[in-house]
Amino acid sequence: MPRIEPLSPPYPASVDQALRRWMPPDVPHEPLTLFRVLHRNPELASRMFALGAGLLGHGHLPAIDREVVIARVTARAGCAYEWGVHTATLAPQAGLSPEQIRATTETHATVTAAWSPHHAALLDTVDELHDTAQLSQPVWDALCVHYEDAQLLEILVLIGWYRTISYVANGLLIEEESWGARFPAR
Repeated sequence: MPRIEPLSPPYPASVDQALRRWMPPDVPHEPLTLFRVLHRNPELASRMFALGAGLLGHGHLPAIDREVVIARVTARAGCAYEWGVHTATLAPQAGLSPEQIRATTETHATVTAAWSPHHAALLDTVDELHDTAQLSQPVWDALCVHYEDAQLLEILVLIGWYRTISYVANGLLIEEESWGARFPAR
């Protein structure tokens, strides 16, 4: 059970409307546990929605690149909850294969062999930021070969955002969604 109890239906009208905005139309399950916990503080949830929705629905990165980054960030942070949500739904929709999804949880040497050069550059960027909170010039240069300035900025914000989401989900002990992908045993 999470450290903060998620809201349960019936929701107040304002919360119901907000939760509907956070979820794609016609999904066959309740709003995510994370969203229902965040709505214990509706003002904070509203502020978070703007950035989260903007990164998912209005970014400059191809969906597959976005999902490679999200899967790697959440895997490196050990966030089974968010990794499972994305790899069950958005990652396959973006074009990631089951092998690629699993590879996001593997060690660096295994990962880079399984990816195209631009995806390997993304993974190296996530790994270096995770390990050092810095980017070396060679990692930055490898990324710059494949992405324009607007995309480079988005990559860095995306990495930071999903690190934040991982901290929230892990800190609150949010359990994996019943329909989410299961994080591979390490």
